[in-house]
Amino acid sequence: MSHEPEPHTESEVAAAVEAAFKAGTAWRGMPAADRAAVLSAVADALVAGTEELWRTADAETSLGEARLRGEIVRTASQFRLFAEVILDGGYLDAVIDHADPSAVPPRPDLRRVNRALPGVVAVFAAGNFPFAFSTAGGDTASALAAGCPVVAKVHPGHPRTSELVAQTVRAVLPDPALLGLVHGFEAGGWLVKHPSVVAVGFTGSIAGGRAVQALIDERPEPIPFYGELGSANPVVVLPSALKGDVEALARGFAGSLTMGVGQFCTNPGLLFVPDDAGLLKAIGTAVAASSGGPMLTERIRDGYLDGIGRLRHLPVLAEGSGGEGELAVAPKVFTTGLAEFAEGLPGVGEECFGPSSIVITYRDPAELPAVLSRLAGSLTATVHAADPAEAEAVVAVLQRLAGRLIWNGWPTGVAVSWAVHHGGPRPSTTSPAHTSVGAAAIGRWVTPVAYQEWPAALLPLELVEDNPLGIPRRVDGKRP
Repeated sequence: MSHEPEPHTESEVAAAVEAAFKAGTAWRGMPAADRAAVLSAVADALVAGTEELWRTADAETSLGEARLRGEIVRTASQFRLFAEVILDGGYLDAVIDHADPSAVPPRPDLRRVNRALPGVVAVFAAGNFPFAFSTAGGDTASALAAGCPVVAKVHPGHPRTSELVAQTVRAVLPDPALLGLVHGFEAGGWLVKHPSVVAVGFTGSIAGGRAVQALIDERPEPIPFYGELGSANPVVVLPSALKGDVEALARGFAGSLTMGVGQFCTNPGLLFVPDDAGLLKAIGTAVAASSGGPMLTERIRDGYLDGIGRLRHLPVLAEGSGGEGELAVAPKVFTTGLAEFAEGLPGVGEECFGPSSIVITYRDPAELPAVLSRLAGSLTATVHAADPAEAEAVVAVLQRLAGRLIWNGWPTGVAVSWAVHHGGPRPSTTSPAHTSVGAAAIGRWVTPVAYQEWPAALLPLELVEDNPLGIPRRVDGKRP
C-alpha cells in the first residue's frame, strides 16, 4: 500500500510549471538528432535501473516481478520509438508551395511545418500502469519528443515509484526541470489552470476526465485535452467461429478478462456470442478456473465492487476465485439475452473496470448491428469468425465505434509501433483523431505554422529550400 507524500501547495505547483516552461525554450530549439539522443539515453537509464524500479513498484502495486519488468521494457521502448520518430521528421508534415503568379488568385510562396506547442504539457499519470502510462509513460515521452516540457500529476497509488522514475529520467535530461512532478488532489487543478500549461494528457476514469475538462473550461483560454477514459471493448463471436476450438476461444476470453486483475483499459467488457450451450459451458468453465487478485488501490477496488453491484440484476454465468488481502477481488461474468441487454442500454453497457464482463447471447446475427450501433465508443472492437463475409454487417458498425479493430484475437495488449491507434470515440477518449500510444501520439503536442513570403534567412531549417535535414516534404503538391 502507498502513502502519498505531502501535497504540493499552489505556489509549489506554479514553481514547477514555471521552471519547466523556462527549460522548454532550449529544449524546443535543440536539433532533432540531439533530442533523439536524449530520449534514447532515457530508455537506457530506465532499463539500467530495472532492479530498483520494479521492486519499488511492486511494494506499492503488488503487480509482481514479471509484469513490472516487462512494463519497464515497454516504457523504454516508447522513448526509443519517439527517438526514431523525431529523426524521421515525417510528423512535422513539412509542405512547400512555391509562388505561382499565374494561379487564380495568384499564389504567394507558402511553407508550413508542425511546431511544438509553446508551453508546458500537463500529464495525469494512470494508476494501472506505474511505468508505461505514468510519470514517464507515453504522454511524457511523446510530449518531450515534440519539444514540450512536462509536469506530471503523480498518481497516489504509486508515489515512490513516480519519484524514482522521475529521478532516473532527470539524470539524463539536459535540464531536470523538463520533467516536473506534483502530488495531491488540488495540485492537479492548479496545474491544469496554470497559464503556461498548453495541453493536458490524462488516463483515468470518465468522472476524472469530466473533472479535468471542467477545470479547463474555467480557464480564460481553454486548451486541448487528450483524455483516455472508459471503454467496454465489445467482442463479437459469430456462428462460424463455433467451427473452431471453442474451448480455446473460451480460455482466450478468460485470460484477456483477468489479465492484470482486469485493470486494463482494453479489458473485454462485453462478449456477444451465439446462444450455443457448448460455448457457454466452455466460457463458464474457463472463467470458473480463473483467479483474481488484489487491485491497485482501495478506490479502484471499490469502483469494481460498485460496478458489479450495478449488474446484480443479471444472472451470473461464472465466477473465478479471489486472492488474498483486503484489495483482492474475484472475476465475475454475467449473462443476458440480446433483447434484454438492449433494453438496459446505455447503463448496462458501461465499463466495469476490473475482471468483469457480460456475455450477451443472440440467436440471429442479423439482429446484432442494431444493438451494436447503440454502444458507446470504445478503444477496441473484436470479431471472431471463420468467414470474413459473415462479418461484413457487424464490421460496418464496429468500425464506427472503436479506434482499433481486432480479428480473431483479444484486445488486451497494445503494441508500441508506428501503425497502432489507441483512441476511439467518446467516452473512450476525448479526441478520437488522436492516439496515446504509438508514433502518431506526438501529433497531440504540435501545431502547424505557415510562413508566407518569409525570408529564407528566417525560415526554420525544416522549410529551407535545400532540405538540409533530409526530412520528408511535399513540394508543390508532390513528394520528391
